[in-house]
Amino acid sequence: MLADTIQIALAPVFLLVATASVMNVIAGRLARVVDRSRVLIDILPNKSGDARQRTVEELQGLNKRMSTISWSIGLSVASGLVVCVMVAMLFIQGGGEGPLEVPIAVSFIIAMGLLLVALALFLAEVRYAISAIRVPTEILHAETADS
Repeated sequence: MLADTIQIALAPVFLLVATASVMNVIAGRLARVVDRSRVLIDILPNKSGDARQRTVEELQGLNKRMSTISWSIGLSVASGLVVCVMVAMLFIQGGGEGPLEVPIAVSFIIAMGLLLVALALFLAEVRYAISAIRVPTEILHAETADS
């Protein structure tokens, strides 16, 4: 019976591992955004005019990215916690059908929903980062003309 419960609990544990891997990637992006923000904050007092305005606009974009990443991490953590509760319920129930069958199914659906929103926010952050760093076409055309 215990072996059956362990086998049943393996699928949610794999979900937990996948969630942790995604969180690792998201946290890495957060670290890069924070580092860039610190650099810009340090150089901001030395800027004036248009250069200062561009720096402030970049900081605003980075702030938006940090907020999005923070929500993504929070939802990923919540998903992981729900998976942990689900695994505990599986062991309490003993793997078979019983009174915790519906709560286990609901917790799996909640965990997947939280992870889905976290991944959507991660995608939004990546797309925002890409849109903020567009290479001007005149630079691209100048480089091809030189070749």
